[in-house]
Amino acid sequence: MDIPSAIEFARTNHRAVLGTFRRDGLPQLTPVTVGVDHSGAIIISSRQTAAKVKNLARDPRISLCLLNDGFFGQFAQLEGTATIVELPEAMDGLVEYYRSISGEHPDWDDYRDAMVRDQRVLIKVDPSRAGPTYSG
Repeated sequence: MDIPSAIEFARTNHRAVLGTFRRDGLPQLTPVTVGVDHSGAIIISSRQTAAKVKNLARDPRISLCLLNDGFFGQFAQLEGTATIVELPEAMDGLVEYYRSISGEHPDWDDYRDAMVRDQRVLIKVDPSRAGPTYSG
C-alpha cells in the first residue's frame, strides 16, 4: 500500500492505534480517531496534557495502524512525523477534523467552547512510509 492509498483508507476508516515514543524509547500506544483534512493530511484531536502530545513534542516520529470497523481484514500503517498545532491556530483544523468524521455539529459555538475548555490540539501527520506492502 502506498501513502495516497493509506490516506484514502483513513477517509472512511477512522479508528487507529497511534504509536509515539516515551522518554525511555519504548512505544506509547493509544487508540485514536483519525480524520483527513482538505490537503489530504491525517489529523488527530487530542488534549494538550495527553502523554502522546508530550511525547510528540519531544520526538515527532509517529506510527499509525489504521483499522476498519470490523478490526480484522484490511488495514493500513503509516509512519512519519507529526506537527502539533495549538489553540487558537488549531480551531479551524479541529472543526475540519470533526466534519471529516461526523459531518455537521448541531452547535458549533458549543463545540468551539469545548475545544478551548478541553485544551485541545490538532496533530497533523506528515507520512513518509505506508504499508503493508504484502499480505501474509
